[in-house]
Formats: sequence, C-alpha cells, structure tokens
Amino acid sequence: MILKYRIRKIKNLSIIPRWVIFVLDIVIGSICFIWANLIKHEFDFSILTAPQLSTNLLILIALYVSLFSLFRIYAGIIRFTGLQDTFRIFFVVFFANSGYFLLDLLLQKWYGYHIIPLSIIIINFLLSFVALSSYRILVKYFFTYIKTLNTAKKRVAIYGAGDVGISTKRALEHDMTANIQMVMFLEDDHRKVGKNIDGIKIFSSDLLEQLLLNHFIDELIIATTKLPSKIKNQIVEFCLDHKIEVYTVPPLKNWINGQLSTRQLQNIKIEDLLEREQIKIYNEILYNQLHNKTVLVTGAAGSIGSEIVRQLIQYKPKLILLNDCAETPLHNLELELEEIGCSNYKLLLGDVRNELIVERFFQKFHPDFVYHAAAYKHVPMMEHSPLEAICTNVGGTKLMADMAVKYGVERFVMISTDKAVNPTNVMGASKRIAEMYVQALYQHHDGNAKNNDTIKHTKFITTRFGNVLGSNGSVIPRFKKQIESGGPVTVTHPEITRFFMTIPEACQLVLEAGSMGNGGEIFVFDMGQSVKIIDLARKMIKLSGLEPETDIKIEFSGLRPGEKLYEELLNNAENTLATYHEKILIAKTRTVEYATLKCQIDALIEPAKQQAPVTLVVKAMKELVPEFVSNNSVFEKLDEQAPVVIMPKAI
Repeated sequence: MILKYRIRKIKNLSIIPRWVIFVLDIVIGSICFIWANLIKHEFDFSILTAPQLSTNLLILIALYVSLFSLFRIYAGIIRFTGLQDTFRIFFVVFFANSGYFLLDLLLQKWYGYHIIPLSIIIINFLLSFVALSSYRILVKYFFTYIKTLNTAKKRVAIYGAGDVGISTKRALEHDMTANIQMVMFLEDDHRKVGKNIDGIKIFSSDLLEQLLLNHFIDELIIATTKLPSKIKNQIVEFCLDHKIEVYTVPPLKNWINGQLSTRQLQNIKIEDLLEREQIKIYNEILYNQLHNKTVLVTGAAGSIGSEIVRQLIQYKPKLILLNDCAETPLHNLELELEEIGCSNYKLLLGDVRNELIVERFFQKFHPDFVYHAAAYKHVPMMEHSPLEAICTNVGGTKLMADMAVKYGVERFVMISTDKAVNPTNVMGASKRIAEMYVQALYQHHDGNAKNNDTIKHTKFITTRFGNVLGSNGSVIPRFKKQIESGGPVTVTHPEITRFFMTIPEACQLVLEAGSMGNGGEIFVFDMGQSVKIIDLARKMIKLSGLEPETDIKIEFSGLRPGEKLYEELLNNAENTLATYHEKILIAKTRTVEYATLKCQIDALIEPAKQQAPVTLVVKAMKELVPEFVSNNSVFEKLDEQAPVVIMPKAI
C-alpha cells in the first residue's frame, strides 16, 4: 500500500521549478569538471585541494551561468525532453569549453599564464554533454515507466522501416499517453530484414500473419505509401478477423510543422479497402485544353461537382463558373476555395431547368467547357417523384446541351450513371434519355459540320460510372451513422452488390474522358470488382472496433422501389472499344434519329412540367427506353401492358 501511495504521488508530481533545474545543471557541470581533472591526473585526489582547481571551477561556473541563461536549457520540462533539448545542451557545453580554451590562449599570449590543459577541456566537454543529456533522458523514462506502471501496454508493430516508420516509432515513444510497447518493424525490402532500428528488430513482411499472432500484436500501423491496395486489403482483412487494430500514417504534407503526432494516426477507412488500384492522372492534353479557358460546372456544390472543381484548379482555367441551386453547399464550397487561395471562380446560383437563368449564364460568360453534374440521383426518391426526375435529369440536360450548341461551347461532358443501363427505375431511365439526347444532338450537328467546314460544333461526351464512396446518397455515410448510434445496420438484400470507386478517382476519369472524346461517345469506367453490400457493412462494423451481430445487428429491409440486385455498366445490345487509358472504354450504343427523338423528349418534358398524371409520363419514358423494366415498383404494371419490343443491334 505504501509503495502504491508513493507511486501515485510521483505520478501527480507537478513540474519542477526552473531554478531547481538551473542549479542541478550547474552542480552536474561542476562535478563533471572535477571528474575531468581526476581523470587527467590519474585519480590523484590530492589535486582536489589545489587552489588552481577552485579558480578554474569558478571560471567554468561563470561561463555555464551565462550560457545556461542565454540558451535557457533550464526552461524545458525534463519529462518531455526531446531532440531539440539535446542540441541546445550540446551547443551550451561546446561554447562553454570553447570559451574556456580561448581564455586560456589569451592569458598565455598576453601574460604567459597557462590556467588549464587542453586535455581537461576535451574530457570535460564529453563528460558534461553526456551527463546533462543522460540525466534528462533518465528522468523522462522514469516518469514514462511510472505513468504506465500496473497498466497493460498495447503491443505495436509498424509496417514500413523507412523514414516514415522511424518517425512513427519516435512519435509513439515521445507520447506519454500512448502506453505502447514497440515490438517489431515489418518490411518488404529484404536488405533491411534482420537489422535493428533503435533496438527494434526488422522482420520480413512475408511472415506478417504468423508474426502478428506469435507476438500477440494489438495494433498494426501502416507507415508506407508503397503498399498495393490489394495487399493492404488482405492485411486489414486479417487484422479485422483477429481483432488487431489497424492505423495509417497521414501523408508527409499533413504533418504538423513537418513532425508527426500520434494524434494524426488515422483509422483505416472503408475507402482504403476498395479492391482496386487507385488511378492517378495528370493529362498534358487536358492542361492545354483547359488552361486559360472558362469552365462551367453544374451541380458544383454536390459531391461529384465539387471534386471536379477541386481538380480543375490544377489546370489553371481563366474562370470556373460554379452553378448550383443549393445555396448553403455552394457557400461552403466558396469558403473552401477561399481557404486554399483560389480566386478565379464565380458563383452562379440558379436552376438548370430555368431557361432564362441558364441563357443569361451563357450570354454573360460564354463558357468554353461545360461539366454537367447537376441531376437528381436518389433512386427511391425519384421513383416517388418521376416528374421531377424528368424535368431535371432530362429537361435540365436538354436545356444545357441546347445552350452549349447555341453559344459555341467546345466540349460538353455529361455525368451519367450505371443505372442508365437496362434501367429498372425512373432515375436510371431519365439519365438514359439524357444520354440519348446528347448523343443524337452531337450526331445531328456533326453531320451539318461535315457538309460545311466553317461550322464549329460542340463535342458532347458522356461518362458513365457506378457508385462513389462518400457521395450524397451513398450507403457509406448511412452505415456510419447507424454504427455510431449503436445499430442496427440496414441492408436491403443479402445478395445485393454494387460497383464502387472513390470520388477523386471518378472525377479524374471524368476529366480524362472529357479530354479524349471526339464527340458522341459514352465512356465507361472500369469499376473493378463489384462489392457485396453486406460484406461492406461487416467491414465497417469491424473497422469501428465492434463485432457484427454481437455488438451491431445487421437487418435486411428489402429492396427499395426501383432498386436492382446487380448493377451493370453495359447494355446487352452494347459492346466496347478500348482507349489509350486501360480504365476507360467506349460503349457502342444504338443511335436514335435526332428530329424524332427531340419531338418525343419535348412531348415527355411538357406534360411533366404541367404535372400530368405520373403513370402517363412513366409510360412515355418506357416507350422512349424500351429496355426500361421497372423492379419492385408501382410502375411494374405498365410493363405488363407494354408490347414486346425487339432491341435494335448496336452500330
């Protein structure tokens, strides 16, 4: 009991006053000087009574007092001693002994009086530096030991024995609250295997699973950026299965003042578990196209639109026009751009369905490029509001496309979705109609341009991809909220799958496809492997440190209106052509004659604007898109009434 009481008293010990540290440094420095003299005279203790020793000691103390005050080495908190404190001690001791040496030289030159041998100065310098540094380190580790006494320490392994891994280790050791025990480094580079860093052995990452289990590792910190996504996914899967926490180190540019803090270590995110390699693009052609141009982004405040804006900045356009009808998200984007010092933008609050507003934008700014991301994308909601889906996704796209032609836009890039393929819902069908219109519009004007070389016409490009992680309406934010609230996590169906990519990756491919398109193409992105949503839910629960079904229940709510079990990127009547980028393909789709399609779309939009009966409007959509077969929807009865339509072959 007495021992525990004393340990508790030490733990609660307040910071030692600076004057105590100052006196302690002077005393230790003096003792080192005496020891230097004893070593020089082979431990002849009679020299301790020599008047010369007292004089020399007073001179040294005077030098120490001056330099300790100047460099303020007493001002640091000993239990938090770091590398900077050691450097200050080195310079103080060096300057003090150098000053002593210079004083001795001057006295010899002017008065022929030699006060101290050079050998004593050198010995004293070495002893003083070691002693003043060592006692601080001993105090630091003493407090660390006492603080973590009788508490279970987490056993930690670091994947990566490079500069980042070493910085991570030292950041952990300097954190008094970390309560960890460094066990090992894991490294891919076999040249480092078997060696030690600060006494910690480096093991081969080939034996990772065996090593983590045999050494009872509690935490694994991934401190390398060179780890392929597939390997990282396998490692995280293993750790989650064996209840080993996994952290990653942020990029060097995010370190505070160039130094890593343990607070910056990040939990593995679900984005890190995508079973695909990240795509990095910087297209010189795209830079030449966009540099010093005016670019309009619709839906700019949304998850896709805002990321397109962020990536456009690096290509240095003359002006970025940010259009959205949501004022608060648009304002938030403005604040973000101000923070990064971007000033070449203009906010355009307005609805893409409003012809007067849209035409005013084009008249005033004459954009060279248009990235059309404005759309309603929420499947169940559009199933309940088909008229809004038509007015925005079809009518808004048609209006923007027509204005792009009228005002001579160079390129018009439309953001579509995989749900436009064999659509089973109103949202997907509305996006498919929009795809058809921009394709037909391009073919119509392209034919006119071929007959007249002086005509400059807009190149329409469509990009089609699946779900993006973290976007508005994505399942990921919903799962996070459900887990934070204690569950249950709701999945619509045990077999439902989706394609996923990150928002930055999707937008990189949108920009790349937009630059390579010659007009009229639908670009399809390689979305990698489809992911079972229930597996995604289980991973997210485990990443939160919880167990599926034990801590957080998973419940099946049933397919929502219009929802598919499996998403597709290509229609059965379509095939693809390769491009120079392996992740981007061109879908060969059936074409529709422009004049006929325009009349059909106008006949669809006007009743929607006039709030015509929903059933009639959806029926007209099915006539425009014969492959539109509703699923889990009130509109399934329209398919029973519809005649069988033979799809034309792709051309």
